[in-house]
Amino acid sequence: MSLNILIVEGNIPEDSEVFIRAAGASASENLKNLVLKLEPNTNVKIINPGKDEETKEALENISHYHGIIFTGGAMRINDMTDEIKKHINFASNCFKHDKKILAICWGLQVCSTAAGGKVAPATKGAHIGIASDVAINEEGQKNLIYKNKKQTFTTPAFNFDEVVTMPEDSILLASNSINNVHGINFKVGNSNIWGLQYHPEITYNKMINLIIFRKKKLLEKGAFKDENEIDDHIKHIEIENNKLDKVSRMRELENWLDYLNLE
Repeated sequence: MSLNILIVEGNIPEDSEVFIRAAGASASENLKNLVLKLEPNTNVKIINPGKDEETKEALENISHYHGIIFTGGAMRINDMTDEIKKHINFASNCFKHDKKILAICWGLQVCSTAAGGKVAPATKGAHIGIASDVAINEEGQKNLIYKNKKQTFTTPAFNFDEVVTMPEDSILLASNSINNVHGINFKVGNSNIWGLQYHPEITYNKMINLIIFRKKKLLEKGAFKDENEIDDHIKHIEIENNKLDKVSRMRELENWLDYLNLE
């Protein structure tokens, strides 16, 4: 069947500009392109939660969509700006409907917050372009999102915050030494949400470009001590990129789309 999917952009326009320069498309357009590569007959609608008229129209037509994807983004939940509140409120409204939701990175943090969880700065470090040794636990091995995924994997990722309190009745699916919550499944309202704290939809090359574009801010944050350390980190990502099976990298998105097709 032809799928109808709503993609929720996680960036404000100025952050999207950085993403476009680094990745060639916004977070939502990047995801749309990948969805269409995997499922060419899919109809995709993109909205920005900061635009009230777009969220109003999306909610009025919510029954039209087989699934919803919340993308990554550069905002941080604890800043709790009016824009962030709009993202959380839109997620809360989506939960009132019988929807299958894939929430990626910032999207996971938004949906977790909307469902009563808590997000905070990660205490064990950040993932800057890459997350190593993400381990799928016993529950994750039984979950459809990880079908045919290696039990331990390294993946593109970019986050300084993490889910520290999971929504009620969540099932933890995957973790690593930096973030306990890397993969999660929970139901709230009428929706079923799969959340990933990493980016199966973004290539390592695009992550490297993001690091280069954000180099000044990363140094200001103290994420790296100097440019040499950034260069060494980029070389590490390039090595992992050479090892990568890109079909396996995208497995979670492919599995989620397969799930929608079963309905």
